[in-house]
Amino acid sequence: MTDTGLPMRVPAPGLPPRIRIHEVGARDGLQNEKSVVPTGVKAEFVRRLAEAGLSTIEATSFVHPKWVPQLADAEQLFPMLGDVADVGDVALPVLVPNERGLDRALALGARGIAVFGSATETFAARNLNRTVDESLAMFEPVVARAKDAGVHVRGYLSMCFGDPWEGAVPVAQVVRVARALMGLGCDELSLGDTIGVATPGHVTALLAALNEAGVPTGTIGVHFHDTYGQALSNTLAALQHGVTTVDASAGGLGGCPYAKSATGNLATEDLVWMLDGLGVETGVDLGTLTATSVWMAEQLGRPSPSRTVRALSHKE
Repeated sequence: MTDTGLPMRVPAPGLPPRIRIHEVGARDGLQNEKSVVPTGVKAEFVRRLAEAGLSTIEATSFVHPKWVPQLADAEQLFPMLGDVADVGDVALPVLVPNERGLDRALALGARGIAVFGSATETFAARNLNRTVDESLAMFEPVVARAKDAGVHVRGYLSMCFGDPWEGAVPVAQVVRVARALMGLGCDELSLGDTIGVATPGHVTALLAALNEAGVPTGTIGVHFHDTYGQALSNTLAALQHGVTTVDASAGGLGGCPYAKSATGNLATEDLVWMLDGLGVETGVDLGTLTATSVWMAEQLGRPSPSRTVRALSHKE
């Protein structure tokens, strides 16, 4: 470690010069908390993330409160974030499960939404109470109406590398669902390693298969969990393939409430540390982001699981 708390910068060949971090801590992270985080704390969290330089911050979810009570305050929270735009050009997408969720989001002026699909039948049944094809049919009018309203649409695809009930997920199966999801009109696709079982070769194989099936790398983002400590290596493999959008969660918050073997998301600080060292620009100030995660950990009453947060916060 250098005296500045930043890694020595040694660029590696073949990497994008800049990537966009899709920050999911305020939504994917907080939806997994056992206790409900106060709305004001959530709003402050989003503001601090924006001040750290994150340009895409997934703010909340318009899922029915029965299913995700931790985010039941979406209608109260989203209007509180109007001043975040003053920090810079910050996008605040929200998750919507269906047309009712879209109605709620559009009524509050959301300019970016995401739908959440599954590459496997078991997870689709448990998470959406539908088959994979039924869930795609449910998303079709959501995506169409959002696009008609000029709203950016992201398609999340979970269980892309493994499923706790079905085991390994065939690449061809993921490609089929991914193509169908993008065929609805989504602007981008986020590949989810929901239980963290992917390895770099698997990541490269899936990305190559998607390209061969007509899904361009420029529309793909990656969303890795660190269950087996592979999130950073998998991210690097994706970057070497040309991916320039990476999902991460400040402080390593979150997992998946419907997959009990899923541990936390890739910590944004761990990602930024690696990218800073590689000379890949993110626009994120690591010190400010670390301070934000330390503050959020205090609100939650437990230390951050991020190794970088722990290392930098204990540095003299």
